[in-house]
Amino acid sequence: MPRPCLSTVRPHWANPLHFQRRDLLRAVLLGSAAGLAACGGGGGGNTGPAPIGNDLPVAATDRRVKVSTTPEVSLQVRDWQRSDDGGPVLVLLAGLGGNARCFDSLAPALVAAGAASRVLAVSRRGYGLSDKPLPVKSATQHYEVDTLVDDLAALCDALGLTRVVLGGHSIAGNELTRFAGRFPDHVRGLVYLDTTFDYTKDADTGGEDPPLNRRLDEPAPTPDDGRSMKAAIAYLRRKSKNWWPALEANLHDALDALADGSVRPNTPDAVETAMDTAAHRFSPDYRPVRAPALVVTALPFDQRDLFPWLERPLDAQTGQDAADFLRIFRRVRRADADRLAAALQTSHRLTLDHCNHTDFFMEREAEVVRAIQSMRWA
Repeated sequence: MPRPCLSTVRPHWANPLHFQRRDLLRAVLLGSAAGLAACGGGGGGNTGPAPIGNDLPVAATDRRVKVSTTPEVSLQVRDWQRSDDGGPVLVLLAGLGGNARCFDSLAPALVAAGAASRVLAVSRRGYGLSDKPLPVKSATQHYEVDTLVDDLAALCDALGLTRVVLGGHSIAGNELTRFAGRFPDHVRGLVYLDTTFDYTKDADTGGEDPPLNRRLDEPAPTPDDGRSMKAAIAYLRRKSKNWWPALEANLHDALDALADGSVRPNTPDAVETAMDTAAHRFSPDYRPVRAPALVVTALPFDQRDLFPWLERPLDAQTGQDAADFLRIFRRVRRADADRLAAALQTSHRLTLDHCNHTDFFMEREAEVVRAIQSMRWA
């Protein structure tokens, strides 16, 4: 089911905007075509999630943890800890293009609610403030899923983490599944945050092809949108359903500011391609996974959830195409979540309707926290 790609001529600063919706739509619904790219879910007015309880905020400790010597790689880690009360330690991994800062709200909320005694958010190699070795010997060198899992194992060893609950958003589901299969004794539980069963498998579209209407594509950034950090933020706000401090922090750690005030991604194109290619070639094996798992699914309910950048009113054809795309997308996501839960042999599920893949754990933070807390690690 090919779908027209966004223009290949894009300002370099826009590359880190290839966040979760691209890999979700492309790999889950659209086969090998490039889908929609967004860091945030269009210019909503939300600035923070609903508060959880009356606990005082939990401050983060920023760390750099060395995980490899050949090549030299240290990872950016943000660490929230209130007490060592024997509660679970939760390690969070961002989706494609994201970094540790996207969990700046969820992580402390989990600790404050008692869902975890400690939460660590990790920027995988290649992203955020983590090191970014360039592939040399092959297009995916240094970014294969097993290499990322090795990093995670080394990080746990370095920090003395013996049994953890792993949580991963979107494409990080690959790392959760592989880590749990290779190191079952080190995994207390798994939280799949709107991940995909298998990026190499065809999606269940019910035999329908999604409409090919270029009006549904996100607006491509212009050179002016990369003139400054403020301009980059404004561009993302224009095409995001909501805007959150965690999304803005994620963007800051994904871009470098140049001497003239303009911004560009700190993830090289070769690294972006290596990570993207390796992740979408990986077919996870769920059979060795023994840890109890929670499957969280985020479903868009209306056009605003899936296409927040569309200007209203829509012409009749675009309106119909958007409705058809949404209907097919919902079918695909429901079927995929069912396959994932079956493969994990879990009945622990949370389905959130009327939300966006990128920011659902910000917009619906309280529900996500309660679902994780209720596991009590099964």
